[in-house]
Amino acid sequence: MPDPSALRIGIDGFNLALGRGTGVATYARTLSHCLTRMGHKVDVVYGMTITRRTPPPLREVIFFDSLGTEPAPRRTRLLGRRWIDDRRAEWLGSEAIEVPMTTRVEHRGFSHRMPSYDRILNVPELFRAASRYFRRTRRFLSITVPQAPAIMHWTYPLPIRLKGAKNVYTVHDLVPLRLPYTTLDDKTYHYRLIAALAAQADALCTVSEASRRDILSFHPGVDVRLFNTYQSFRPNAAALARTDAEVAGELQGLFGLQPDGYFLFFGSLEPKKNIGRIIEAFLATDVSRPLVLVGAMAWKAENELLMIERATRSGRIRHLEYLPEPALMTLIRCARAVLFPSLTEGFGLPVLEALSFGTPVLTSREGALPEVAGEVALFVDAYDTTAIAAGIRRLDADDDACAALRAAGPAQAARFDMAGYEARLAEMYRAVLSGRQREAA
Repeated sequence: MPDPSALRIGIDGFNLALGRGTGVATYARTLSHCLTRMGHKVDVVYGMTITRRTPPPLREVIFFDSLGTEPAPRRTRLLGRRWIDDRRAEWLGSEAIEVPMTTRVEHRGFSHRMPSYDRILNVPELFRAASRYFRRTRRFLSITVPQAPAIMHWTYPLPIRLKGAKNVYTVHDLVPLRLPYTTLDDKTYHYRLIAALAAQADALCTVSEASRRDILSFHPGVDVRLFNTYQSFRPNAAALARTDAEVAGELQGLFGLQPDGYFLFFGSLEPKKNIGRIIEAFLATDVSRPLVLVGAMAWKAENELLMIERATRSGRIRHLEYLPEPALMTLIRCARAVLFPSLTEGFGLPVLEALSFGTPVLTSREGALPEVAGEVALFVDAYDTTAIAAGIRRLDADDDACAALRAAGPAQAARFDMAGYEARLAEMYRAVLSGRQREAA
């Protein structure tokens, strides 16, 4: 068995390559940094249009040119070269090629987007090809990597298997199956994929006891191969170190806001985030502090978009589609409270980030949110607009309650620090490499 204290571990770049940050992209980046801290070598496998025929110096150029863009689907001519290459990859598997990272391309502007890595690897259109292949055959696409890692930790449910490695898959939640009306996913595809992972994975990883229960409700047989490692976050040291005066100046200069002078929601504006009820509840109050929404409109959000448009005209709600991390950290740190009464969460990273700054949080008891928030949040019924509005009014008026939440937040966030995350990951990897299954609870 390889030494579990010094491994080569692979992760995928599926979400890391997306144009704007997602919770799963943050998870993957945090995982990569955690693995590096643990002393492991990290391979990151992307699926860009970089092929073996691409000259090595050009691979880096194409990588950064493609990062954050959605490539158009390729059209392949029947029996043409690409068609033959695709069929060969399905039958025989694809071998990843290395993308050399040098100083030729100036990529300091991407530092916040990049994971920690020792090698960047690529399989052309890997994720799209794997999805097509699974839909057609219900089989996983196989890939190989030179000097294969001992463990391939896929950060998302993907129908891909790395030959020569133990394959671990993170299933963050089962929202498409538990709340099917909140997503546009193909539910049959998703169910079949999770079932295939439950049957074939060397291990499944999840991020909360709530998600673990949901997975077991559909696939009880995976119990001893299902590990809850929770997840962690990397505190923004620069943001934490700045003085109150510096942060207040930035807040005024960028947004025209004052510390403690607004409520905040950040995340995708999608149904499971309960954004419609948040807006409705906020507008039902008479609080003078505005609500700042940071996030792009997602699927099934047409009604919420109309509500936001009406509310922004009144000046009570401000909507920002995207902010770079430093500016978002400033908003989180200075908010009167973060409003996050979600309908479900596999983990609830926005709650953890707010707590780390000592920012009060209004949230719900759905999904994993009680696990993350502990007892240091104001809990409301996610389905009761009146209760959400009452919670907003209380946070607006009760300085003592907010002070108590601010004081308790950082200690609760520390329960999910990197050291604890490393220990849980190490335990899972030891079990996977030894063939020892998790002891049944």
